[in-house]
Amino acid sequence: MTIKALSSAVLLATALLATPALAETIRIGATPGPHAQILEAVKPILAEQGYELEILEFSDYVIPNEALASGDLNANSFQHQPYLDNQVRDRGYAIESVATTVNFPIGIYSDKVENIADLPEGAKIGIPNDPTNGGRVLLLLEDNGLLDLTDGVGTAASVADIIDNPKNFEIIEVDAAQLPRVLPDVDAAGINTNFAEQAGLDPINDPILREDAKGPYVNVIAVRSEDKDQPWVKALVDVYHSDEIRTFVETTFNGAVLASW
Repeated sequence: MTIKALSSAVLLATALLATPALAETIRIGATPGPHAQILEAVKPILAEQGYELEILEFSDYVIPNEALASGDLNANSFQHQPYLDNQVRDRGYAIESVATTVNFPIGIYSDKVENIADLPEGAKIGIPNDPTNGGRVLLLLEDNGLLDLTDGVGTAASVADIIDNPKNFEIIEVDAAQLPRVLPDVDAAGINTNFAEQAGLDPINDPILREDAKGPYVNVIAVRSEDKDQPWVKALVDVYHSDEIRTFVETTFNGAVLASW
């Protein structure tokens, strides 16, 4: 090799070393609001580790798991463990949680009354129409003496499990994302925190009844079972569970959203 050729080879090698490696893309699904906001905070930190986080927002609770199971997504971050368990059981998805994220205590809101005890006979109460979040509201009503449910039904509670309804409430099942819109048309509605915030409701001060922050409804990051040991999964979880993201959650949501780690 001539000196000129050797110099050219050295220059080419130097240029290649100086060129940043292409980032590996992680496509993650989330619902709009806090879930997506937190992932936006995760994104630049994860980029420092060579991963490009592509965040896709979904307005419902069904498509993100379908998209994950089919391979259109690498991960999702929008659901709590009981909902994921229900989806896996009912639909046979080979997906599972790899980390907890945040907790959104669900609240019951009303434009008609300021106290849950003031709900009238025959009041219309909207609840999410998905199995776990609807059951969540029913359990909250039961815990406050407003309904009785089948013994031991737990997080699987449904309208069919109501065995005593002393004030003859009319329970109306509505898509979770639509509940803020129907709030003026009902006496009260159980609304998930992310949808409440999008509608301009205050999840701390506006509910006439609010779920205890502790419980089984902590949200999770889910991936396909075949991917759970991939390096990008560990990187994503490590960044999400970092002190920087905890601080972001605490300062951004002021107690409406609680870090689980």
